[in-house]
Amino acid sequence: MIRRLGELWGATPLAFWLVLAACLYFLVMAVRLTVIDVQHHLLPNRIVFPSYAVAGVLLLGAVTTVSVSTRVLDDVPDGGAGLWGVPGLRVVAGAAVLWLFYFALRLVYPPGMGFGDVKLAGVLGMYLGYLGWTHVFAGTFAAFLLGGLWSLGLLAARQGTLKSSIPFGPFMLAGTAAALVLLPA
Repeated sequence: MIRRLGELWGATPLAFWLVLAACLYFLVMAVRLTVIDVQHHLLPNRIVFPSYAVAGVLLLGAVTTVSVSTRVLDDVPDGGAGLWGVPGLRVVAGAAVLWLFYFALRLVYPPGMGFGDVKLAGVLGMYLGYLGWTHVFAGTFAAFLLGGLWSLGLLAARQGTLKSSIPFGPFMLAGTAAALVLLPA
């Protein structure tokens, strides 16, 4: 995401400010949701639902600004022909794909995944989809890896059992943040 911000600053300053605002919003949202989820095992709708609108407006606004200024809709390095290469569609599709994936997990094993996690997945899919499908996969994988490592640590320290529940929202947010910061845009 950092490299993308640098590219946007040189090409389209308005898109830079929109993406920077989206990143700052993500940071504030992530801190608030992490604290609440750790304390109460809850991801409140009053934070998650407005996040769809804020992330959508800022990220799609940035995509539109870049598209209008460069007259190029497809920014996928390998050519990415077709609708799945269009950045705006990736934002929306990333939200839908992650929401459906987490919803399927909730259907398969309801005690293992709260519906707050499902709702949050759509927001995170927007951020990850903005950068590309590799980021969607990596952010999701990182969330499960971090959550699994935490659970193993709790088991090893005898602080939990196989039936213990952990708040998964912080790991979803951390996985998304890791993909946004560590993977090249």
